[in-house]
Amino acid sequence: MQSVPSQAIRPLSHNASLSSSRLPFFSFSLPIFHKFKINPSIYNKSQKVPLFLTLRCCSSGSVTAKHSSELRRNRDVQEPDEKVVALRRLFSKPGIGIDAYIIPSQDAHQSEFIAECYMRRAYISGFTGSAGTAVVTKDKAALWTDGRYFLQAEKQLSSSWILMRAGSLGVPTTSEWLNDVLSPGGRVGIDPFLFSHDAAKELKEAISKKNLELVFLYDLNLVDEIWKESRPKPPNNPIRVHDMKYAGLDVASKLSSLRAELVGTGASAIVISMLDEVAWLLNLRGSDVPHSPVMYAYLIVEVDGAKLFVDNSKVTKEVMDHLKNASVELRPYDSILSEIKRLAAQGAQLWLDTSSVNAAIVETYKSALDKYCSNHGSKGKIKNKRYDESNGLSEGPSGVYMRSPISLAKALKNPAELEGMQNCHLRDAAALAQFWCWLEEEIHNNVELIEVDIADKLLEFRAKKEGFLDTSFDTISGSGANGAIIHYRAERGSCSVVDPNKLFLLDSGAQYIDGTTDITRTVHFGEPTAREKECFTRVLKGHIALDQAVFPENTPGFVLDGFARSSLWKIGLDYRHGTGHGVGAALNVHEGPQSISYRYGNTTPLQKGMIVSNEPGYYEDHAFGIRIENLLHVQEINTPNRYGGIEYLGFEKLTFFPIQVCY
Repeated sequence: MQSVPSQAIRPLSHNASLSSSRLPFFSFSLPIFHKFKINPSIYNKSQKVPLFLTLRCCSSGSVTAKHSSELRRNRDVQEPDEKVVALRRLFSKPGIGIDAYIIPSQDAHQSEFIAECYMRRAYISGFTGSAGTAVVTKDKAALWTDGRYFLQAEKQLSSSWILMRAGSLGVPTTSEWLNDVLSPGGRVGIDPFLFSHDAAKELKEAISKKNLELVFLYDLNLVDEIWKESRPKPPNNPIRVHDMKYAGLDVASKLSSLRAELVGTGASAIVISMLDEVAWLLNLRGSDVPHSPVMYAYLIVEVDGAKLFVDNSKVTKEVMDHLKNASVELRPYDSILSEIKRLAAQGAQLWLDTSSVNAAIVETYKSALDKYCSNHGSKGKIKNKRYDESNGLSEGPSGVYMRSPISLAKALKNPAELEGMQNCHLRDAAALAQFWCWLEEEIHNNVELIEVDIADKLLEFRAKKEGFLDTSFDTISGSGANGAIIHYRAERGSCSVVDPNKLFLLDSGAQYIDGTTDITRTVHFGEPTAREKECFTRVLKGHIALDQAVFPENTPGFVLDGFARSSLWKIGLDYRHGTGHGVGAALNVHEGPQSISYRYGNTTPLQKGMIVSNEPGYYEDHAFGIRIENLLHVQEINTPNRYGGIEYLGFEKLTFFPIQVCY
């Protein structure tokens, strides 16, 4: 399954303030925070990724995009959208006073998959894809999404919405569009909990060019105000302990390594908001988010303690004992800002990864720290060390603004995690073998099956396997033209019958107690056309080329992306998504920091222990889709030579299920 492609749609970005002149060159030297030097150039302005789009407008004047009503043959008249109308009524309320409101896909933790109660963008727009940003002004409504979801958005958006095909030539970024449609002096509202600090900062700078003001609405979310009683309740599922035989490293060891990092950077505490980082660090798992074994929580780790901010009703006695053994205290989930203020009032140097920590937390810390510095006669600055290197004098607390070290530590799987991933893939392959035998027999017996039936039956086979917990994402079961919708979701009542004379794409995965799987196969139950055979063969060639790649250490994933595309490029074809994403061990099916993508902004090198997907594809709109995906483990390759005295790396397959051969 393809993850969010980049910062193109998600409201995350590199912080422009973290330039090479300010970021110290440091390395992770402890057991789990591995010896990987972070090059300051990663944070350089010249490599900053645009906030919402990968391509900027090429025209010099106003920019336009097709209204979704132009893309729907049976819609001639624009229909009023009651939800959008209700949202606009709130714009002029006292204490709000805005001209536009931005609704991102994320929750307060910048999660890709979120609980139903936080699916605000889906509620307001009707578009259910996992990536997208909605913007509502007083007279317009627009939705941005990337190439994986263009066809889905065409189907789901009403004629009241403008579909913005992010990454397409001539399509404006969100900020460009706002600058174009709002008058100077206009006010743009956001919920600061739903934007990373970097994203909010970049947005503020971009719209200020037209003298627009970014307004943080801390106390209410406007979509929640109109959702009211029909809004689902927040999840309240019990947390469980992730067994040591699967985790491979105890919590005390992980916290000890992290605290050594705190001391090395001059920080007194780190604020962790990414849900998978909290779960990994504390060896806990939850079920608050569909398909992801995580729980809604924040974690603050100090040099001499740790506090977990979570709904106490989710904490079982076993979990309570587990946390006490690691000296982790419990605090209410909603008290995170109060704790941030308390720490700042004591002059605490907080480590904040501003690419993931939300703007509400960062701005609360900065504001409280300004008060502390004012009261104590010191002047805080945004920097990465305690001291002003120009004169060696302490300038007081200022905050440490750097990437979280947990992301990389989590990505480098230990032996127990790798063993769990291998074992669960074997069980998953057995379920897939049983499923495909069943499906082929049903098709050959002329049994009529719809796409949802296929997904349900696959779940039935997987659920019988030891350690099965959930799917790792919504199964993509697409026959014929539906396979061309990269993240298609079949729904009963509207999905298609599986046509044995058309290509069938099935992208699925599972969460097991010991690991996470993700696999895509494209098959034909009859005789494919010459065009389908050629496209399938070229996708397969690209898949094999990446699978067999050998490369020097410190090679970033974007260097390998062309291996998977080369065969398609030779006849002028390509696909609109990355080639590979990181995968968690009994955690999120999409994780960073590594990826294999044509987007060169991610310079994270592939390293031993990382797991990535290998999933090239090709899609002909309204005709067919092809994707072939395995998961790979990065390992050292014993080459006959070691030019430059460095290691060479390659891949070991984790996926054990065969690929159909086309003759």
